[in-house]
Amino acid sequence: MPLPTPGGRDAPVPADDAGVSFIMPVLNEARYLRRSVASTLSQEVPGPVQIVLALGPSTDATNVIARELAASDDRIVLIENAAADIPVGLNLAIRASRYPTIVRVDAHSELAPGYTRRALDTLRRTRAANVGGVMSADGRSPFQRAVARAYNSRVGLGGGAYHGGSHQGPAESAYLGVMRRAVLEEVGLFDESIRRGEDWELNLRIRRAGYRVWFDPTLSVVYWPRESWTRLVRQFRATGAWRGELVRRYGRGNSLRYFAPPALLAASGISAVTAVAQVARRRGGPASLLHLPVAAYAALIAVVALGRGGGRGWRDKAWTAAVLPSMHVSWGAGFVWALFHGARDTVDTSRLRGRNTPLP
Repeated sequence: MPLPTPGGRDAPVPADDAGVSFIMPVLNEARYLRRSVASTLSQEVPGPVQIVLALGPSTDATNVIARELAASDDRIVLIENAAADIPVGLNLAIRASRYPTIVRVDAHSELAPGYTRRALDTLRRTRAANVGGVMSADGRSPFQRAVARAYNSRVGLGGGAYHGGSHQGPAESAYLGVMRRAVLEEVGLFDESIRRGEDWELNLRIRRAGYRVWFDPTLSVVYWPRESWTRLVRQFRATGAWRGELVRRYGRGNSLRYFAPPALLAASGISAVTAVAQVARRRGGPASLLHLPVAAYAALIAVVALGRGGGRGWRDKAWTAAVLPSMHVSWGAGFVWALFHGARDTVDTSRLRGRNTPLP
């Protein structure tokens, strides 16, 4: 019998061979779906498995590929997610699944070999309700690799555990997540009114119900980020807007690191106004100190871009220097807007032209 980790309620531990259900919301993933499904079904699990694909209204060959995959393997279950919302698709997939442990997978990701077995061992050992590991971003084009470097940098996404943490332990949230169905049903599954940040909000409810959320750095998932600058900006603006909404709803339940991008915007605005005033008056003076936060940020970006984390050649470093502020500014702009107005119907349009979709 595993020894429970001190603090919090113990989540149920089903039998080793009780089975695992993988769930995946899918939209316009023709380039990635086959590899994602293959990496999922190749997981070694001591019991039966299934993967439930919640298919959104894709405009590429995604659904054709999904039907081909399902026809060749009866472990693949297809359901329709006409709304194309992440939490809706996840809940539909959970309800259509059958096994007591739920493993979330994104079509834009690939599970490392042994991921699920190690996660099950960690769940059993810690009696946690949810366990997650490291998001290991990767890229195929120079731009996508630059975004991946930003994701993997503490400067890029604020140093959350699953963006490079090395010590296991209780966590605020979990990337994707390997979860106990009984706890999900107890807390009410995903909140379908939240279009981004739904995983963070779910883990907040899990923790408030007394259960543990656990980070295990030995777990790794390859994530393929956005492939163009415009799509990246649209994604991060929507993500920032929904974080602003979550701050409106849950206040102090949010980490202070989420306020860094809007603070950067505020500092930039103050610096710009100060610069205009100084030019008009043709003098500097103590007001020049108001430029220091922006100057310090620019220096930080330069250090990251020119260092090992910026890539190898000058083109890699230039892309890194462009990507980091693009992420921070677009995220911060979305946050500030939603903090005052609410996220409302804000969605991520980066997956389709002319169609709103919050899928990752």
